[in-house]
Amino acid sequence: MTDVEDAWTPVSGDSVGWLAALDPEHCYSGFEPPGRPDAAWLLHAMYVWRDGLVTTTHDDVYRSVRAAGLAEPEGGGDGAEAEVGELLEDAVVTGNQLGRSGHPGPGWRRLRWSELAAGFGGPVVPEGEYPGHRCLRQAHPTGSWSAAVEPPAEGCLDREGWNRLMTVLARHSPDGYDTRCLAYYCPLVTADWDRETVLAGRLVDAPALYDHPAMASCPSDLWAADRSWVVYCDWDLWGTKVVGPAALVEELLADPELEALRLPWAG
Repeated sequence: MTDVEDAWTPVSGDSVGWLAALDPEHCYSGFEPPGRPDAAWLLHAMYVWRDGLVTTTHDDVYRSVRAAGLAEPEGGGDGAEAEVGELLEDAVVTGNQLGRSGHPGPGWRRLRWSELAAGFGGPVVPEGEYPGHRCLRQAHPTGSWSAAVEPPAEGCLDREGWNRLMTVLARHSPDGYDTRCLAYYCPLVTADWDRETVLAGRLVDAPALYDHPAMASCPSDLWAADRSWVVYCDWDLWGTKVVGPAALVEELLADPELEALRLPWAG
């Protein structure tokens, strides 16, 4: 088994400078490359329980458990901690995870964004929007999803999608799985605001990178050393952008294991 900390070694933070120059406004949540020559967005996977949707939401479940005394409010105590508890009292538990995610296990099936959107008669991603909390609003009008749905994770492509993406990228990389790559983690992932965190390794070891013990997420940006393609995961989004040659994008759009689409207004 690959030791991820041996396979991916720290390099100078200057290595991400070219992406920062392309997108200086997103330096804390990942750098978004322009969609040239082509780009597609991979929608983070969601799942539905085998018996279908229910009206009970994740927020309802949380409040019921808390009211029964089976869960303590975060914070508690007095002073600053009590203030945090009061703020959470009015917060909505959405059900979305932040960071890594994957198939929940037996009894759950993949729920495509397109399937859910078709059921409500709306767009998968509204025009002018990025894949995020403003999408599929009829499925979570209060902000909280049905308790029978594991909604898309925020900030990180799902595990199965990540591994599949690496397989497709290998077919469009100069040295296949041996292609040298760089991975950047934004400060919202690392909590390190004093330096840029960049690791270097090979594409063959990218699946192991997903579970890097020092990180809560896949990289904010991953790119081939020759810059022929870039993968971008914004910490605030439910979609991952892949920029590269048209042949790569076309394969992603056609891949049955991924849910991908072009968003002209978002590159």
